[in-house]
Amino acid sequence: MKVNFNKITLCGRELEYIKEAISIGRLEGGGKFMKMCEAIIAETASSESALLTTSCTSATDIAAILCDLKDGDEFIVPTYTFVSTVNSFVLRGAKPVFCDIRPDTLNIDETKIESLITPRTKLIVPVHYAGVSCQMDAITAIAKRYGLKVVEDAAQGFCSYYKGKHLGTLGDIGALSFHGTKNVVGGEAGALLVKDPMLCERANFIREKGTNRIRFIRGEIDKYTWVDYGSSFIPGELISAFLAAQLENSKSLTDSRIKAWEYYDKRLEPLEREGFFKRGKIPPDCKGNAHIFFIICKSPSEAQSLRDCAKSQDIAMLSHYAPLHSCPMAKRLGCPDTRLPVAEFAAASMLRLPIYSSITPGEQDAVCKVIEDFFAR
Repeated sequence: MKVNFNKITLCGRELEYIKEAISIGRLEGGGKFMKMCEAIIAETASSESALLTTSCTSATDIAAILCDLKDGDEFIVPTYTFVSTVNSFVLRGAKPVFCDIRPDTLNIDETKIESLITPRTKLIVPVHYAGVSCQMDAITAIAKRYGLKVVEDAAQGFCSYYKGKHLGTLGDIGALSFHGTKNVVGGEAGALLVKDPMLCERANFIREKGTNRIRFIRGEIDKYTWVDYGSSFIPGELISAFLAAQLENSKSLTDSRIKAWEYYDKRLEPLEREGFFKRGKIPPDCKGNAHIFFIICKSPSEAQSLRDCAKSQDIAMLSHYAPLHSCPMAKRLGCPDTRLPVAEFAAASMLRLPIYSSITPGEQDAVCKVIEDFFAR
């Protein structure tokens, strides 16, 4: 049985909404479906507002501008993350200071953050890997103690919670993703969550190419003008229409993934007990969205052998990020040549299993059987 790593699950109204957007005759951003998306995201996240963007990268680009970074400023970030987490702030002149990760969740190790703070540190950028929250109480306490901002990369965290609070709402600013690989998709789309109303107003300027057009739309001014940095960060209506249909069904999409995650967790628990690998963990104060199910093998060679074995049977198992501190760009930026052993081992020994809302018990059984047979040998 062929099992893909990911599949987009359609909810039923995607094409209907796209046709409606076309019939309205407005395909640029800012229309009915963008507003619908923002309302659903804000309600789901219990956020005062949500600004839809062209991607999560765009959301972190806006966040970086809001942080008023200058050349030589530093930000603390886990080395195990996607490049967008870092690029947005590097483009504003800041330098990344890479932190190692926890072995259970692969999130930033909150116990290692404080030792990395210098007089140049301006913010902490926690990444909620696999839709499982970082230990945000500890991180926000450190930030408060040193007067730092917290920008959450919650790209994988829509419909995930920490102590009952939606990811992306625990720091000063949060960024969400609705990329085609996520649980709820728009193809390319993201959202920005901002606590401070003044910052949110400025984020609107930045999102609208640096203009105060939002005030013109509200009827507060006769014409709009250039008032800030900015770019074109608003998605078109066709993307918003597709995403709106997905967002309306975000609970059922998430519940289906959680059911699939729990199947893997229960089925593979005996193999972990025998010492073959470790499963990713969800701390008790976190409620995940089942974005990723991963295992960490005992060695890189064993992970590669299992991956090859699965591939020979048409079953996709994938590794993930290269630790950023070891990448060529980190050297160009003058980041120290250091060892971050937990991230380095995880990157080489971790495998993600196929998971999506429409995955069938038969597909999951095929995945688990490959793993069980591999370790039985």
